[in-house]
Amino acid sequence: MEDKIVKLLGRADYAPSNVPELIKRLDLRPNQQQEIQQALQRLEARGQILRTKGNRYITAREADLVPGVISINRQGKGFLQPDEAGVPEIVIPESATATALNGDRVLVRREIKPRGLRPSPKTEADSTGAVVRVLERKRSQFVGTLQRSKQFLFVIPDDPRIPHSIYVPEPRDVGRRPNIGDKVVVEIQQWESRQTNPEGEIIEVLGAPDEEGVDMLSVLRNYDLPLHFPKPVLHEAATITKSRSLTDASAEDMQRRTDCRSHLVITIDPDDAKDFDDAICLKRLSKDCVKLWVHIADVSHYVTPGSPLDIEARKRGNSTYLVDRVIPMLPEALSNELCSLKPDVDRLTKCVEFLLSNTGEVLETKFYPAAIRSKRRFTYQEVLTRLQQPPIDDPVESMLHEAHAMAQHLRRARFKNGSLDLDFPENKIRLDEQGRVLRIDRNENDVSHQLIEEYMLLANEAVAGRLMGLNRPAVYRVHEAPKAQRLQQYREDVLSHRIPCGNLTLRPEVQKLLERFHDLAIGPALKIGFLRSLMRARYAVEPLGHYGLAKTRYAHFTSPIRRYADLVIHRALFDKKPAITASLKETAEHLSVTERNSADAERDSKEVKLYAYLKAQLQTGELQTYPALVTDVRNFGFFVDVPSLGMSGLVHLSSIPNEFFVFDPARSELTGRPSRRVIKLGDNIDVHVWRVDSFKKQVDFQLATGDAGKKPARTAHGGTRGKAAPAKPGRARHEPAKTQTKRGNRRAR
Repeated sequence: MEDKIVKLLGRADYAPSNVPELIKRLDLRPNQQQEIQQALQRLEARGQILRTKGNRYITAREADLVPGVISINRQGKGFLQPDEAGVPEIVIPESATATALNGDRVLVRREIKPRGLRPSPKTEADSTGAVVRVLERKRSQFVGTLQRSKQFLFVIPDDPRIPHSIYVPEPRDVGRRPNIGDKVVVEIQQWESRQTNPEGEIIEVLGAPDEEGVDMLSVLRNYDLPLHFPKPVLHEAATITKSRSLTDASAEDMQRRTDCRSHLVITIDPDDAKDFDDAICLKRLSKDCVKLWVHIADVSHYVTPGSPLDIEARKRGNSTYLVDRVIPMLPEALSNELCSLKPDVDRLTKCVEFLLSNTGEVLETKFYPAAIRSKRRFTYQEVLTRLQQPPIDDPVESMLHEAHAMAQHLRRARFKNGSLDLDFPENKIRLDEQGRVLRIDRNENDVSHQLIEEYMLLANEAVAGRLMGLNRPAVYRVHEAPKAQRLQQYREDVLSHRIPCGNLTLRPEVQKLLERFHDLAIGPALKIGFLRSLMRARYAVEPLGHYGLAKTRYAHFTSPIRRYADLVIHRALFDKKPAITASLKETAEHLSVTERNSADAERDSKEVKLYAYLKAQLQTGELQTYPALVTDVRNFGFFVDVPSLGMSGLVHLSSIPNEFFVFDPARSELTGRPSRRVIKLGDNIDVHVWRVDSFKKQVDFQLATGDAGKKPARTAHGGTRGKAAPAKPGRARHEPAKTQTKRGNRRAR
């Protein structure tokens, strides 16, 4: 019925019709009126059609309205991903998001440009629009801080994307009675206009912000992350593990599998990893070629479509790695045991076998189910140490060195083909037993990470190519090219710093610029700007290619323990008739949303620990000094990136004693009087924390020179919002999301 209605409303000769007229035009019986009304309601709820005055129906497209899912960044700007394939993303200004919240399904009216107006790429803005209706709320429960005015109670949301406080009545039946300043969970019940505050009700009291565990519980509740698996899911996982040996593959499991248990298979992972989902083996066949086996945990052997395990895994979308815990996609009985490619035990895999030339050219590729018995588990640090030394007389060690050499061949070929160097180091926060920051480790993208990364990228590309060749429906990993006007705006910014910059719509010019940044003090700051000009990587049913990797075909295949998209790919590739329990398009959109949700939760979990860590320094007066990079200069101060903290912040001029600065907008410089000190973009300076407002998520820094080490009195200045540093590209809206394959620096993009 719905298809018939949509087809009729889309006809060129269709005139807006009411229900009786639709019944007549569709040649329906009178007793089908209820059926057509229900179908119309469903289509209207999804935003595909509209009801006009006189109860007549038209398509949303006819009214230039576009349904889709809106993403809202921390600055309040919205980005609509339209439901219809091929329709470009629509930017929603902060003032035009109405009552939409991040992740909602909405109806957007596109801005119509006057006829004949053809702005140049230099000035043309993104396609813009305004939200006219919220079709479906993604969620209605949020975490915030309870406050009281003279007349009423209200909750200030932790999520900066919610523009207003939420009015609440006195809480009832929520267990413990909340105090003013407590963290609470509030459910929005009514919000009619952006000009008014939403109204809600407190449904849970989490406790005081400084109470042990409340910080992380707030993150879990705010992002709707589950603490436990449903009982049917745990029961199914327990049943699977009980029926199988945890050390040896059964004859049944080995059916129609290639036995690779005698091969020198190894895994390379972070030191704290427990879910090993990939392994490799390399063997030289002749002086001209080598054979590479990329083994990936065969999760699909145990998780069947439509089962409780499968439904819950799809719902979660991916594992979430918070600073103090993992919220896994699968129960630990599978993720850390039966599916994990642990050493000295039999494990089932899906294998991609390559025949490679000495320069990394792929000569032959095979795909098949296999079984392995990993010979050794390496950490990245162990691999790095061994690669820095001559190989010893040991088969595994020799293979490790040869695998490294081949990985570097692949890496050079990848960049020669146009891949972009978008990597930054990552920070790993280590906590003590009380959940406080013990230290912050800096993880570089060294050759140990590159060894595994190149093989995973190779497998992901090969699998995508195979699926496209078979013409099988799948969920691809896509990263669309940036818009020309954004690249032009960025180019003008680079040129303003007197740095040569060619036409950035040409990939070789982008590569030249990124290479040039390596030798410039200002380079890291400008590289951040380039990342922010890019689109965000996502999942789609169309193989649109990957701009950052310069690949025309790409899919996620190598992390099925922690990403549902990879599990979908395993089924599509190896099952003759893959069982599809939901629309692949809906699945792709859902997985893109869960990935962004996890990325935001991971960022917030780090921030709450870092804010507490920095506030403790202020309280004790034991201020640590941090190297920082000046990333922007304004008339009121300058912004800095602090790599060792993984944060950005502002050094306000009011924090610098005995100094008056003059701002030169043409040069983007600050010159001090009487010292004549010049502060400009790209300068390396030392800072320490000056102010922390964890409630507003604001961090300010101070120059660590002279009297700057003294703890200052608070001023009226509100600071600047602390942001994730470039150690994790993909967190900002326009940065390409590079979901981690391991908790470390390694990523399958």
